[in-house]
Amino acid sequence: MATPLSDPSLSPLRTIAVIGLGTMGTGIAEVLARAGREVVGIDISEAAAAQAAATLETATARAVQRGRLTEQERADVLARVRTSTDLTAAADADLVIEVAPESYEIKHQIFRELDGIVRPDTILATGTNALSVTRLAADSARPERVLGLHFFNPAPAMKLVEIVSSVLTAPTAVTAVTNLALDLGKEPVAVGDRPGFVADGLLFGYLNQAAAMYEAKYASREDIDAAMRLGCGLPMGPLALLDLIGIDTARTVLEAMYAESHDRLHAPAPVLKQLSEAGLTGRKSGRGFYTYEAPGSATVVPDALTPLESSERNQGREVRSVGVAGSGTMASGIAEVFAKAGYEVVLAARSEEKAQTAKARIGKSLSRSVDKGRMTAEAAARTLDLITAAGSYESFADVDLAVEAVAEDLEIKQQLFQTLDKVCKQGAVLATTTSSLPVVACARATSRPQDVIGMHFFNPAPAMKLVEVVRTVLTGEDVHATVREVCVKIKKHAVDCGDRAGFIVNALLFPYLNNAIKMVQEHYASLDDIDAAMKLGGGYPMGPFELLDVVGLDVSLAIEKVLHREFRDPGLAPAPLLEHLVAAGCLGRKTGRGFREYARR
Repeated sequence: MATPLSDPSLSPLRTIAVIGLGTMGTGIAEVLARAGREVVGIDISEAAAAQAAATLETATARAVQRGRLTEQERADVLARVRTSTDLTAAADADLVIEVAPESYEIKHQIFRELDGIVRPDTILATGTNALSVTRLAADSARPERVLGLHFFNPAPAMKLVEIVSSVLTAPTAVTAVTNLALDLGKEPVAVGDRPGFVADGLLFGYLNQAAAMYEAKYASREDIDAAMRLGCGLPMGPLALLDLIGIDTARTVLEAMYAESHDRLHAPAPVLKQLSEAGLTGRKSGRGFYTYEAPGSATVVPDALTPLESSERNQGREVRSVGVAGSGTMASGIAEVFAKAGYEVVLAARSEEKAQTAKARIGKSLSRSVDKGRMTAEAAARTLDLITAAGSYESFADVDLAVEAVAEDLEIKQQLFQTLDKVCKQGAVLATTTSSLPVVACARATSRPQDVIGMHFFNPAPAMKLVEVVRTVLTGEDVHATVREVCVKIKKHAVDCGDRAGFIVNALLFPYLNNAIKMVQEHYASLDDIDAAMKLGGGYPMGPFELLDVVGLDVSLAIEKVLHREFRDPGLAPAPLLEHLVAAGCLGRKTGRGFREYARR
C-alpha cells in the first residue's frame, strides 16, 4: 500500500525553509544543513541574507578546526543552504519555520502569503515564544498544519526544542516535527499553547523579579548576578542574561505572559520599559543593565555603576578568633571553612557531646579532602587542631566574631543572641546565618544591635562560594566592612543585600520553583518535561522538581510562606499541590517520596 503524501508524519521533512535570518534563524539553518536537510533561508533584507551566509561560512570553518567536520562535510553543508529575499523560494518546502520579529502583524502577513505559495501538505511552524500559536493558526488557510517549533539560542548548541500544539493542530504534523527534532539530535518537549511555554514561562518570571529587585536598589546588578551564579550554579546571572536575550524581547514576552496570567510577577518591571524605550536593549545595542565594549560585544566595560575596588572601602575590625554556635551540618561546615583559613575556632553547642560530634564530622570531611588530594594530611591535622569543641557558649568570651548556626526558629535564635550579648566581649561582631528570618529581630535581642549582621552561607558551606551579607538599618559600617574582609580571607564571594525575606537567592529562586509546581498542578506539562526544559533550555544544573526534592518540600513551603507574608503578593502564595504533599508527609528525598519516589537507603 502506497504511503499517502498528504500524511507528513509518514514521510521525512527533507526540504525546509527558514524565514528570518537573524541569529536564531541562521543557527536553525546551520542545524538543519548539518543534519542533511536542504535549507532555503529567506529574509526580506539582502544584507541579512548575506550576513547569514557569512556566519555559516565562519561557523562551519570553526567546526573543521575543532575536528567536528571534515572539509568535504563542510562543503556539503554549505551546498545544502541557499538564501533568498523572496517568499516564493519556499514553494517546494516540506516544512517552513518562521523566526520573524515577535509581532502578530508581521507573522500573520507571512502565513497569509505562504498559504498561496506552499503545497497543501506543507507544515508551517512558528518560532515564537511570546505569541499565541492558536491565533496564528486560526488566521491561516491550513490551521491543522500550523504548530510552534521553539528552538533555544544558540540553536546549534542548545538541545531543547519545544513543540507547541494548538487545539487545531493535526497529530500527524506534531509527529513529523517531533521525528525531525530527534533526527537533529535535539530533545523535543511537547507543550500546549500559552505564552512562554515551559522554559521561558518559568525563566522570564524569574528574570522579571531580578529586574524589579535591581530597580528597587535592593542589591547591585553585580551582586544579584553573582548570587544566582554562585548560589544556584546557573551559567549566567539574570541581568546579564536579560542583556543577552534583549531587554525589548524580554519585555514583549512578559507583556504576553501577563495578558494571559494577570499574575503581577509577570507584569514587566518598569525598568525594562525605560531601558527599551531609551534604546538600551542589552548587548546588541552595547548597553543595557551593563555597558559593553561595542554593540554586539560580550565584553563588559566599567561604567558609573561599577563598584569600587575593595581598597577604597571602609576598614573593618580585626578578627583573629571565631565562635560558631550550633552542632548541625551547617555549623560544622562553617567551622571547617574558618579553620581552613587559619582562624582559631570555638565550636560550641548545648552539650560537650554534641560539640564533639560536630568536630568529628569536620574530621571526616577533612579526611575526604585528603583522600581526594585536595589537602595534605598535615594541613588537615593543623586545621582540626584550630577547632576547640565546647559545651557552653561561655567559651565565646574572647572571640572577635560569633556566628550562630542553630535551628531556623526566631525564638531560639533570639534567646541565643541574648546569651551572646552577655558572654561576648565588647566590639565582637555577632552574625546570624538565617536564610529567612529578620536579622533585625536577632539584633534587637541584644544591647548592641549595631554589632549584629547576617552572614548567610550556602550548604555545603565548604564547597559553596557564596555568602549573602545582610545589613539591617542598625548595622554599623565597620561591622559590615569586617564581614566583607573576613569573606575575602575565607575565600568566599560576598554579596550585599538588605534585611528582607529571602535576601537575593531565595527571593528569586523560590517563586520560580512555585511557578513550576503550578504548571504541573494545572496539567500543563509533566515533571519530567519541566525538569528537562529547564536543564536543556535554561542551563540549570537541576530541574525544579529535582531541586525541590533535594531541598525538602517542608523547607520549601516554609520559605514560600515567609515570602508571601512579607511581600503580600498573591502570585507568591504557595501552590496548593506543595501544601498537600507536605501535609501527606511527602517531603522529598529525606522521606523517600516527594514529587518523585526514591529508593530507601
